[in-house]
Amino acid sequence: MERLNIDIFNEIDSTNDEAKRINLNKDFHIIIAEKQYKGRGRLGKKWSSPDLGNIYMTVCTEKDFSYMPLSLVIGVICKKGIEKFINNNDIELKWPNDILYNNKKVGGVLVEKEVIKESTRTIIGIGINLNIKKEESWWGDLSKYKLETKRNKLINLIISEIIKLDRHYDWIDAWRNGCAHLNKEVEIYKDEEFIKKVIFKDIDEDGNGILQNKNGHERISSGQISIKGIY
Repeated sequence: MERLNIDIFNEIDSTNDEAKRINLNKDFHIIIAEKQYKGRGRLGKKWSSPDLGNIYMTVCTEKDFSYMPLSLVIGVICKKGIEKFINNNDIELKWPNDILYNNKKVGGVLVEKEVIKESTRTIIGIGINLNIKKEESWWGDLSKYKLETKRNKLINLIISEIIKLDRHYDWIDAWRNGCAHLNKEVEIYKDEEFIKKVIFKDIDEDGNGILQNKNGHERISSGQISIKGIY
């Protein structure tokens, strides 16, 4: 396609970091790796990225997506994409950027902004575990569905949906319907310190979480806030 470049690496530090180094000369630049040795998730957490046929990729663009909460929107795109290949609706979402299967984290989205030469790059990192060593109890994969042979088709589907994204994309109800913890009690943490337990009631159009506590409702943005108690 004339609108995009694609780089594929056997091994790289981080596809998101590579997106900050490249010369962006088309609308979109896609970076895909078989293995990352400095893969990371939100809040700087390590993302295990072994060479096991998983999806580690970044979509880099200067297109303005500031009108939508990209982490949540990309989560919806990934959920829908995966479900087309597993033929069920068992993929769930955890606010703001986790992808779950069977109460285990199988994927995540890391959106970053980088100002380079007076232009702002939007960097969308996506990791999906098709098959992974069980290094931590909360990690899961989709090995049950043997998606290795469908990996490239899934990658292409996700990329094509991101390229088509505009302000008319109907994501909010899809996110609500896929949320693993809507109307359930969750634990709120800030910088790994427990703050309180609340009911996760909803999200708004900006992607903020709407929480219910004994004093009423409050909104939280992702920032340094995490929710736990889901898996």
